[in-house]
Amino acid sequence: MNPRLLRVAGPVILVAVSIIAVVAGLAFGGGAAPGRLADAGPVVRWGLPIATVMVNLAAATMVGSLVLALFALPAGERPFEIALDTASIGAALFTVAAAVTGYMTFLNVLNATPTLDAVFGQQLGRFLVESPPGQAWLITTIAGAVLTVLTFAVRSWIPTLIVAILAIASLIPMGTQGHSGTEASHDAAVTSLVLHIIAAAAWLGGLILLVVVRPAMSRGQLQTTLLRYSSIALVAFIVVAISGTVRASIGLLGLQNLWSAYGVLVLVKVVALVAMGVLGAWYRGRLISRMADEPGSARFWGVISLELVFMGIASGVAAALARTPPPAEAPLVGTTPAEVLTGAPLPPELTLERWFTAWNVDLLWTLIVAFGLFFYLAGVWRLLRRGDGWPIHRTVLWCLGLFGVFWVTSGPINVYQDYLFSMHMIGHMLLSMAIPLMLVFGAPVSLAARAIRKRDDGTRGGREWILWAVHNPVAKVLTNPYVAAGLFIGSLWAFYYTDLFRWSLYDHVGHIWMVAHFLVTGYLFVLSLVGTDPVPFRLPYPMRLLVLIAIMAMHAFFGIAIMMNSGLMVSEWFGAMGRTWGATPLDDQYVGGGVAWSVGEIPTLILAITVAIQWSRSDERQQKRRDRHVDRVGDLELDAYNEELARLAARDARVAARGGS
Repeated sequence: MNPRLLRVAGPVILVAVSIIAVVAGLAFGGGAAPGRLADAGPVVRWGLPIATVMVNLAAATMVGSLVLALFALPAGERPFEIALDTASIGAALFTVAAAVTGYMTFLNVLNATPTLDAVFGQQLGRFLVESPPGQAWLITTIAGAVLTVLTFAVRSWIPTLIVAILAIASLIPMGTQGHSGTEASHDAAVTSLVLHIIAAAAWLGGLILLVVVRPAMSRGQLQTTLLRYSSIALVAFIVVAISGTVRASIGLLGLQNLWSAYGVLVLVKVVALVAMGVLGAWYRGRLISRMADEPGSARFWGVISLELVFMGIASGVAAALARTPPPAEAPLVGTTPAEVLTGAPLPPELTLERWFTAWNVDLLWTLIVAFGLFFYLAGVWRLLRRGDGWPIHRTVLWCLGLFGVFWVTSGPINVYQDYLFSMHMIGHMLLSMAIPLMLVFGAPVSLAARAIRKRDDGTRGGREWILWAVHNPVAKVLTNPYVAAGLFIGSLWAFYYTDLFRWSLYDHVGHIWMVAHFLVTGYLFVLSLVGTDPVPFRLPYPMRLLVLIAIMAMHAFFGIAIMMNSGLMVSEWFGAMGRTWGATPLDDQYVGGGVAWSVGEIPTLILAITVAIQWSRSDERQQKRRDRHVDRVGDLELDAYNEELARLAARDARVAARGGS
């Protein structure tokens, strides 16, 4: 297909195929069948999934355009401007589609009949403000309106980055919709769905932007941009495939249901995603390099057209799946106190064996760990291939740190931390104190600066964005030793003695924030004291030890304060689990305080020893530099001192001679 024709026809193809796919999926799976007890009517039954498709496509246009602009296009040039304009159009459509979807969701949930009276308006208002689905779509609509203005207004790197982060965040409420809320695996379903939506948006939206921006780029620019987009698409494909598999397994409840209507729609979506992955690998490996000649270019844009068709099928079927009843309803939560609170059954008693066999994999942190391992090892491999060295102990420590993150977020601590305060505290101590010690000594920033290729075409890749993150004014403040220490110890008290702790228990988003916060504050604190990666300012070694002593004292006082607490923290949670094994909630809280006081001091002690060793080595290096300098030019200070002594002796001799005469 001609590229200029594709610029107009591409979006039309995508929308048309998506609508056809969602209608066919609804008809096949029964997602638009009239309700048995109440029915909102055919307009809502068929219109709601179509509106959801439009939300997804608009969100992809918005997010994908921003992501590709940040990683592949030079700011200030015409392609970058087109990308932001495209994102603005996507945000505007996203706002309208989200508003329509929220309105139809209201009609569907309450089976309301649209009228012009005040009662209908009051019902709609209460739905949007008080119910979770209404709140989600209200937030999404408001976010879309704000993003429409911002994407139109910004035109430089940093504002665009901020807008992109906000755009990605605006997709999170959408992940709370669907069947997820009624399943026992609620947290896993929500996490997988949110990751699926965000990754698919970056993948699909980047492809849409390539079609739109093509006429404004030379073939050389387009070839480079396509290579960079294919890297983004590869990461997105991996996330989409894994998150989609997790989400489908939760809905199917076993392979025996694979040939149900729900299962067939899942298979259709899988086939479409696999086809897109194969096409992506083909044009990255074969066609991009041939774009310099016209036949190769025409073949490439034909593949892009075909990929848009498969993306439309996947998008439409995904919307149909959200409305299609699963083959067997997942067991509803709420039969026991633990299930009411956590959405999962109470686990068996924590024994020695369960420390090695209990797993509850968190998909988000598993992916973060996997990508962290892959990119770090790829960087080390690149250095070794070009003959540069990289200390083996850094690689080992980085890998151990990431394995520690995985074990804490997916192992027995993740299984039991909702039921035992002591397990929660063990996880906290590991995430904020022990694991950052290993990650910091992995020196990831230094590795990235050496291993990632530097760009010289006015765009920003991974190296440029990492170095910007390290050297921007905010980072300079956060890595200041006093600020890092204040965040480390201050957030410890603020988290447990405010509603932040309660939020992390009741809301999975709060739990994710908690893990990230512990890791980041611990990493910044360790980095500011003993890190290998450069920071703007580090304290002299004596001051570092004083800071550590102060932190150890305040940390110990925190643990003792919990141990002396006569009341139960978040009592309506830990005290209402119905747990019949293990220590009582109050005794378990006492154990958790002891963990914070005693076990939590071990990494701090290791940190203090490390500072002392670095101090000693710094003195040795300084003395060696001084000795080498003396060997080269002599000891100037000693020579000057001797000359001064000689001058004073000569003066005394002259004074004595005058006195004797």
